[in-house]
Amino acid sequence: MDQGDGNSKISSVYINNTHGMDDDDFYDRNLALFEEEMDTRPKVSSLLNRLANYTNLTQGAKEHEEAESIGEKKKSPQMGTFMGVYLPCLQNIFGVILFLRLTWVVGSAGVLQGLCIVFICCCCTMLTAISMSAIATNGVVPAGGAYFMISRSLGPEFGGAVGLCFYLGTTFAGAMYILGAIEILLMYIAPKAAIFESKHPEGEGAAMLNNMRVYGSICLLLMSLLVFVGVKYVNKLASIFLACVIVSIVSIYVGALVSAFRPPRFPVCMLGNRTISGHEIDDNHCGKTIMVQNQDTMAPTFDPSSGTELNASCDEYFNSNNFSKIEAIPGLASGIISENLWSAYLSKGDVVEKGSLHSSLVSHPASTHQPYVFADITTSFTLLVGIFFPSVTGIMAGSNRSGDLKDAQRSIPIGTILAILTTSIVYLSSVVLFGACIDGVVLRDKFGDSVKGNLVVGTLAWPTPWVIVIGSFFSTCGAGLQSLTGAPRLLQAIAKDNIIPFLRVFGHGKANGEPTWAMLLTALIAELGILIASLDLVAPILTMFFLMCYLFVNLACALQTLLRSPNWRPRFSYYHWTLSFLGMTICLALMFISSWYYAIVAMVIASMIYKYIEYHGAEKEWGDGIRGLSLSAARYALLRLEEGPPHTKNWRPQVLVLLKLDEDAHVKSPRLLTFASQLKAGKGLTIVGTVVSGNFLQSYGEALAAEQTLKHLMDKERVKGFYQCIVAQKPREGISHMIQSSGLGGMKPNTVVMGWPHAWRQSEDPQAWKTFINTVRVTTAAHLALLVPKNISLFPSNSEPCTEGYIDVWWIVHDGGMLMLLPFLLRQHKVWRKCGMRIFTVAQMEDNSIQMKKDLATFLYHLRIEAEVEVVEMHDSDISAYTYERTLMMEQRSQMLRQMRLSKSDREREVSSGRIARLCMENGCRFAYGQSRPQVIFLLDSTPQTPPKETQTDSSEHHRRVQMTWTKEKTSQYRATHSGCSTPEGFRDMDHSNVRRMHTAVKLNEVIVNKSHDARLVLLNMPGPPKNTDGDENYMEFLEVLTEGLERVLLVRGGGSEVITIYS
Repeated sequence: MDQGDGNSKISSVYINNTHGMDDDDFYDRNLALFEEEMDTRPKVSSLLNRLANYTNLTQGAKEHEEAESIGEKKKSPQMGTFMGVYLPCLQNIFGVILFLRLTWVVGSAGVLQGLCIVFICCCCTMLTAISMSAIATNGVVPAGGAYFMISRSLGPEFGGAVGLCFYLGTTFAGAMYILGAIEILLMYIAPKAAIFESKHPEGEGAAMLNNMRVYGSICLLLMSLLVFVGVKYVNKLASIFLACVIVSIVSIYVGALVSAFRPPRFPVCMLGNRTISGHEIDDNHCGKTIMVQNQDTMAPTFDPSSGTELNASCDEYFNSNNFSKIEAIPGLASGIISENLWSAYLSKGDVVEKGSLHSSLVSHPASTHQPYVFADITTSFTLLVGIFFPSVTGIMAGSNRSGDLKDAQRSIPIGTILAILTTSIVYLSSVVLFGACIDGVVLRDKFGDSVKGNLVVGTLAWPTPWVIVIGSFFSTCGAGLQSLTGAPRLLQAIAKDNIIPFLRVFGHGKANGEPTWAMLLTALIAELGILIASLDLVAPILTMFFLMCYLFVNLACALQTLLRSPNWRPRFSYYHWTLSFLGMTICLALMFISSWYYAIVAMVIASMIYKYIEYHGAEKEWGDGIRGLSLSAARYALLRLEEGPPHTKNWRPQVLVLLKLDEDAHVKSPRLLTFASQLKAGKGLTIVGTVVSGNFLQSYGEALAAEQTLKHLMDKERVKGFYQCIVAQKPREGISHMIQSSGLGGMKPNTVVMGWPHAWRQSEDPQAWKTFINTVRVTTAAHLALLVPKNISLFPSNSEPCTEGYIDVWWIVHDGGMLMLLPFLLRQHKVWRKCGMRIFTVAQMEDNSIQMKKDLATFLYHLRIEAEVEVVEMHDSDISAYTYERTLMMEQRSQMLRQMRLSKSDREREVSSGRIARLCMENGCRFAYGQSRPQVIFLLDSTPQTPPKETQTDSSEHHRRVQMTWTKEKTSQYRATHSGCSTPEGFRDMDHSNVRRMHTAVKLNEVIVNKSHDARLVLLNMPGPPKNTDGDENYMEFLEVLTEGLERVLLVRGGGSEVITIYS
């Protein structure tokens, strides 16, 4: 046999042999068993091929370089750990604080506390980096960095709140870098460029702030335009800026080593132990007198009185102390570190002093008019923490670039942790070097006034201070550009996720994906930071936002680890939940240490965003950890509930609402759900269920459509709960299965709400009322409470509150207290709140009605329920002819339905025979009913009119006791004592138990209508169905008679357990 025959033979056994020889549609012969499911379940090779071609773009946005190079072939990511993660993290971590404030931090806090500040901040970022590495290696992380990780780990609410905080932190970081660059420009590069100047020392600070605002706004505008033109240019400049940072740091280390052998010459003039501003000393002249130009006269170096006379009196401190010179940079081998070990915090306006120099004591403080170096703000450990922390941020730079990395899951942890280790070593060693090389008074001189306005860290640099000045200026400009580039794209990513409705506009931009509107908002927020104008005031603001972001990164890692989600499989394995909790604790502590009021404001902002997303944001399912936490909490709570039955005090209605759908999958009685929502003051469980007739395999689509219908109705009625649809061949079987299987553990329904079978006599579906009775039996067997609202279409909607009226309770038999509890729950809702409550109970002849009323009032008092109480006396009376007539009609109809299967033609004949019956009744003919088929057939919907008053009068000849519950003993006793009683001729063949039940229904209905005809709602005990199914139709007739003439009725059947108690 040749191969062609072989192919033909093999393909002939395929189901889809029409494609057997087609190369395009021919499936692998080895997978022929699965070929029918290939559309929904692809081959593994196809899946792997798609994963291999996966392109990791920013979620919801295009990369901007991609749009600028349209038509070019897209390159696969090729960046490694060093270029893709390590260097970007270094560039973002090293910033303005290192060059402008670290020396001041060391001088104020001392070397020991300075090391403590740096160590705490570096520990915070290291622990956060470990948590971030675990999250980043648990699957593919698109660009978006911290926002993406937090939102997918903690859900859209936390993700949106923390994402916006991270966005605000990045934006304020841009403002801080710009302020740092302007400070370097105006202080150290071009002091003459200042626009505002003050003639008085008190106004110099304000003038400087105004200069910062003007130049900062101009710089922000230029940077924003550069970012707007193209991010490609920003990325190309990044390498230049990074080189400036590295050169500057290297020059500091080289300068520190050189200072050990040849310290640089930067003399500092001192008066006693007070530091003199170098701006006031000409030609390094450090003495009490100075030669006046063009005169041979000596004058004081400075005069506190600002007088013009040469012989003016001098300051007491000036007279008592001598001038001296000290070196700003004693050198690494000088041992100056021993003086700089301890803190020297200053208050605003204090003079920077050197403690080791001798000084005569004076009683009054120095004046700001004198040329001393003053502290511009009050310093403390907490303040310095808030100012320094921004210098360790920037650890997310690597995760933000994950789309450009060749192996992101390997590069992100290694690169980020190495960058943090590098920067931490640099910071810690810098603290020691600054303390060992620079004099304390110069370290505490924030702006370098004592060294003639030089940058303090620049005095240590080798070969010249300009290396640091130029390098720090460009590095701060570069960091500002990076912040202004990243912040709008982060905002765009949040807006594209559509979790915060009012941010949707910021998701749009230019055709190439450039976030135009987000860039505009970022520039406006950054301008607010520029207007603050002080680096020391802006730094704590972004500290708060970054700390909150890091806190939630640690929380996300700890939560995922503790929940042990099956999808939590990070490739980075060097993490532990205790480390994450430690990092979270440090973040929280640093927030309150640096500024407790900023911390509270940041938390309030995050909480407001969280609640906004929760109530108004779009629903997202991202498999987040909060959902996993909810599942774990629910499991724990359900297991706790299983430990024992609920106490009566904890009973609340756990409602199963049974709804019926029509042929178009619309709910027939939506007011049932409205009524259930009005009962939810008990805050219990709500399950809305329906049954779809058919086979599950063929009707699965209908079941899904039915569930969506229920969901939309629940949303419309604002019912919080669950929906369930069961497919069954018969509705009664489906309802039985739902009652048995609904709920879980201790959260199973204890109350069933279902509608009354409307017009059950004329119903086209004769099974409707049989299903109703079967459901009553099932709920009774399951010991569940049952609520049946009759005339549900007349019940008020949630927008139709009752302004007056009563809720009447007819307490016939004790059902565990359901009749007492339900009105109380209803009155908690706005619809029934203004309704009063009346409780009626029935007294028999031997009962003391007055005592019953007192006992009932006392019982209600102990139940803490306010209600009017009334006891209705039901006297013994003869069974009226009206009762016999209703019973006869009921039995004739029941027997007729048992003997005949009604078709359309049969019903037509029945209608005509019904006219004969009506004529017979009008002419007073007698009813003959024997063992044979009845001679006169009544209409199915015939209902006698209200009996005449004379038939309702009491008879003293025959005293028949009416009992609501007929036991076997009572029935036999009744028959024995009344066996001789006369029954009207023509009615003697009827079932006497039916007559007694009909008599009860008629009498009760007469009393209820008389007392409660004007009630807004009537609650009534629902009698149980007969044990013999032959009497099912009679049972429906009894209930119909019992509730005739009442507008709104709620039939209540207790579940057999107590639901209300008088005890606390």
